[in-house]
Amino acid sequence: MSEVRVFLVDDHELFLSGVRAELGEQFEVSGWASDVDEAIAGILRTSPDVVLIDVHMPGGGGVSVIQNVTEANPETIFLALSVSDAPEDVIAMIRAGARGYVTKSISPNELVDAIQRISDGDAVFSPRLAGFVLDAFAGALPRPSDPELDQLTPREREVLRQIARGYTYKQVARRLSISIKTVETHVSAVLRKLQLSSRHELARWATDRRIV
Repeated sequence: MSEVRVFLVDDHELFLSGVRAELGEQFEVSGWASDVDEAIAGILRTSPDVVLIDVHMPGGGGVSVIQNVTEANPETIFLALSVSDAPEDVIAMIRAGARGYVTKSISPNELVDAIQRISDGDAVFSPRLAGFVLDAFAGALPRPSDPELDQLTPREREVLRQIARGYTYKQVARRLSISIKTVETHVSAVLRKLQLSSRHELARWATDRRIV
């Protein structure tokens, strides 16, 4: 498996230096920037796999970076990393195109895991943020009938959402008050009905339909 190339964007130099040191042992850090213009230029120049990006910066913030980069290179994957857990910040970054959002209270190991998962196609959120992200998008747009989604039972859809948000089988079982074996059974049924072969494919499927 090829090494994930990560670009870092944050206007706090000390924090940026610390993250760079932590991630440098696990990933190839292809570059870093501390303002919007520098970030846009650096990301387009280095074409990283994942961009770890702060929300609030001088010159337009993370939303501006995402919008400008994705216009030129829509394949770039963004993971927001911010001290803010305000709903408006989270929703703005996701609407701009970020694949996930975690807060700066995350541990180094959890951050490494989040970057790896998001590069594999998962949508990643700090657990307490996922609920209002789902709520915000659930009523945002009228959802046309989806023959694939319609074949799932309500419980299978809920398990699908939880797995696509990045929860483990054990966490899903606890959140839905069902057994781990039942979660496994539902996931197997969902994969079979949707003709998917892995959790990563399932997460991409859910993200593409904005049901994460």
